[in-house]
Amino acid sequence: MFSKSFIAGLTSLILATSVSSQGLYSKGSAVLQVDGRSYQKLVAMSNQVSIVEFYAPWCGHCKNLKPEYEKAAKGLKDLAQVVAINCDDELNKPFCGSMGVQGFPTLKIVKPSKKPGKPIVEDYQGARMASGIVDAVKSAIPNNVKKITDKGLSNFLENSDDTKAILFSEKGTTSALMKVLALEYLGSITFAQIQNKETAAAEKFDIKEFPTLIVLPGGDKEPVKFEGLYKKDAMKDFLSRYASPSSQAGSQEKQKPMGKKPEKASKEDAVKSEEAASSFSSASSSQASAEASEKAAGATSVTLEEESNPTESPDPIASPDAPKPAVIPDQPEPIPVLLEQKYLKEKCLGAKTSTCILALLPDVGDEEVFPDAANAALSSLAEIADKHVKRESKLFPFYSIPTRNTGSATLRDAFKLGGEKDFELVAVNARRGWWRRYGAKNYDFHSVENWVDNIRFGEGPKEKLPESLFGKKEEEAEPATPTHGEL
Repeated sequence: MFSKSFIAGLTSLILATSVSSQGLYSKGSAVLQVDGRSYQKLVAMSNQVSIVEFYAPWCGHCKNLKPEYEKAAKGLKDLAQVVAINCDDELNKPFCGSMGVQGFPTLKIVKPSKKPGKPIVEDYQGARMASGIVDAVKSAIPNNVKKITDKGLSNFLENSDDTKAILFSEKGTTSALMKVLALEYLGSITFAQIQNKETAAAEKFDIKEFPTLIVLPGGDKEPVKFEGLYKKDAMKDFLSRYASPSSQAGSQEKQKPMGKKPEKASKEDAVKSEEAASSFSSASSSQASAEASEKAAGATSVTLEEESNPTESPDPIASPDAPKPAVIPDQPEPIPVLLEQKYLKEKCLGAKTSTCILALLPDVGDEEVFPDAANAALSSLAEIADKHVKRESKLFPFYSIPTRNTGSATLRDAFKLGGEKDFELVAVNARRGWWRRYGAKNYDFHSVENWVDNIRFGEGPKEKLPESLFGKKEEEAEPATPTHGEL
């Protein structure tokens, strides 16, 4: 006779499988949904940067990511494609396997390369938060906008036959929107940006306001000034009038590879593809079974305690020729990273924010390897957070703060902690005005969990938050900025 836990687990797995074809995202979602066939045209051949989520509808972590991923899609509107593919769909499994997917969710950033149809694909390892995803994708957009000074203007204007677009701006940095436009018109229009301090260049083109976008159509034609709203659609309508038809945005979809016809896939490639698909299917099944078992265990914990005659589970009967499934450990999600001070303030240092655990990361320079203490602490925090997610119990958030976040130095100074070379673990509660430092030498799971539990239950000493962490109210308000940053 099967145990109740086995039946519950089997039921969960069947229910998960039955809804797998429905996917996580609705037709009205800002997330672009593709399959193994449309990926090539919509993503690989695109001249836009994309972030692609490989997911399964039954995956708990995928469901947790969904609201943040949809929020990121709205934040990246007109800048990049936010894409999702359902790897639990039978038609997509071979493709997901060929992309090296071995667990869910897997996120990859896809950037166009010089070879149409062969983009650069990188794993996204950042925080599973909208802010982290948006920042990472914006950073991945190639910058083909040249920065021109008064001295360099004549060299830039030398080849007068080429069509050029120049943005005169108060900003020294290039906005994501300008990078996107330069990428979409690559090979058709050469883009440049000139800061307002370059007065000679501004006078040459009679620029009185900033930002101002002009196009130099080439030849003897006069410069043309853009008079519309600085939004992508309006700017593209203007630029498209001067772009050569063969090189306008989206042309990469029409390009054909030059030279010899592509050779047919070899038998060796076919075998590798089959192996990848098989490995993916096994890994997917293992993760699905593990999640179903966890749900079943949680759902039947009370019932199992009441069983008076527990029996030993029978050994499974398997064919001796059956391939062994790939076993993938259920790795906990890394804790989110707060890259900028505004996010730290929003999440943990606002007047109404509650308890946060903050891991202040050390400055490791070019080594890119954290010391053992930092790695152990981050691992322990990830395991603790994952434990509470699976239990569906409430827990205050954990964040890691890199040194590039200026809030890290502010906290170290206010709390009189070690320098940027040291790892620190602190808890803060801005609403109640206290903070607490982790004092143990070891960062193993049990030590960190005990410290976290003490905070949960209000045990142990706390210190008053320094007033230096909070400025005046009028200083706290940040000026509103356009969606894509000021030009």
